[in-house]
Amino acid sequence: MGCKCCQKAWGLEDIGDLKGKTIIVTGGNSGLGFYTALALGEAGAEVIIACRDKVKGQAALEKLQKSASSGLFKLEILDLADQESIANFANRFLALNKPLDILVNNAGVMAPPKREVTTKGFELQFATNHLGHFALTGLLLPALKRSQKPRVVVVSSLVAFWGKINFNDLQSNLSYNPMQAYGQSKLANLDFMLELGKKAPWLTCVAAHPGASITNLQRYSKPSKIFVKLLGQEAEKGALPTLLACVDDVSSGTFYGPKGCLQLKGSPKIKRLPCRARNTAEHEKLWAISEDLTKIKYDFS
Repeated sequence: MGCKCCQKAWGLEDIGDLKGKTIIVTGGNSGLGFYTALALGEAGAEVIIACRDKVKGQAALEKLQKSASSGLFKLEILDLADQESIANFANRFLALNKPLDILVNNAGVMAPPKREVTTKGFELQFATNHLGHFALTGLLLPALKRSQKPRVVVVSSLVAFWGKINFNDLQSNLSYNPMQAYGQSKLANLDFMLELGKKAPWLTCVAAHPGASITNLQRYSKPSKIFVKLLGQEAEKGALPTLLACVDDVSSGTFYGPKGCLQLKGSPKIKRLPCRARNTAEHEKLWAISEDLTKIKYDFS
């Protein structure tokens, strides 16, 4: 066995055979989600891309089918900021009575300049990035139970390292800062992943972040867009930590990111969780609040 410095970097060719697997990728119509879905489909999985815009979703589906003619891709409409849309999506999938092998909670919104809210009055980033995926995962739990090796992959962000859960103002009613709200939602992703893994030992729950990846996520922030273009990487490479999280043989709680300087880019590897993500009391508190806000009670029996 050679030294670590001589080991080959993990890449798409290392994903392996995923034939017979059913995978859902939220936000699979663009950016990281698109390349995640593409690679998983090329590996033989049936991949459902879930997105809110039917026109953009159909265009992405056609592109996926053209790029990977042997892949099996399907489109489903899902708006993670809308609890009714989440429930309808979950009900359609559960009606198939098939196992869900991997759920990739990827979709997200980053830093709208002005505070936006959902029909329930939730701040858009917290609602979409955290509460939407919390509700979706809970509703899809019966399908995950049908899989022999079920897995939930949560896509967080480097910004989670600076994030903080403000329990006194979760919805940014008192004060709204775009990046602070985004950081809170991305730290919440990690808190959720860790608590879910503890509550459901039969389920592998892991997380990843893409470093600085060039996607339309930066559309609201010109400084972020410039920074990512100068120091980051293409979305295709940014998807690699998520893809490794989908197939690596590890325990719940594992966190992946790029190995390069400041984790901005590079091949994927296991990374340390942010310090603030290790507060188990915070995990439990956020979980209870999330159940109350979404009205979703997880059935682990």
